[in-house]
Amino acid sequence: MTDEPRWLSADEQKAWKALVATLVRLPAALDAQMQRDAGISHFEYVIMAALSDAPDRQLRMSLLARMSEGSLPRLSQAIGRLEKRGWVRRAPDPGDGRYTLAILTGDGMDKVVASAPGHVEEVRRLVFDPLTKTQPKQLHDICGRIMRTVDPDGPFNL
Repeated sequence: MTDEPRWLSADEQKAWKALVATLVRLPAALDAQMQRDAGISHFEYVIMAALSDAPDRQLRMSLLARMSEGSLPRLSQAIGRLEKRGWVRRAPDPGDGRYTLAILTGDGMDKVVASAPGHVEEVRRLVFDPLTKTQPKQLHDICGRIMRTVDPDGPFNL
């Protein structure tokens, strides 16, 4: 005897379709804004923003890949592009030479500072302006629940 699949209810189907559309279209919209206004991809901005918040503006590449939700090869390619522009540099980790650090340069920090207002405005316009005052907390709670299932050992407290 086989177990019957647990089909989605009509309400669950509607919610799932809305989530899928959001997961596809929101990153594209954020990327378009960053390309238009800052000349970088959203992924490159996420990398530099993470470095800007890190102690000494540096992180191990492996941790940065997890934080930016990118694979090491994708991160390495993006870091290479950012290095060519003088915004990031790589160096061996002095604490353990098996690791490589990504380090945000002064010019890179300037780029983050210059790019942040447009990015925040676009996030506000696309995500938070359409929500009621109580919905950001609900969104946080929902995303946290999903992420704890997707990545129970993940490094972030959502």
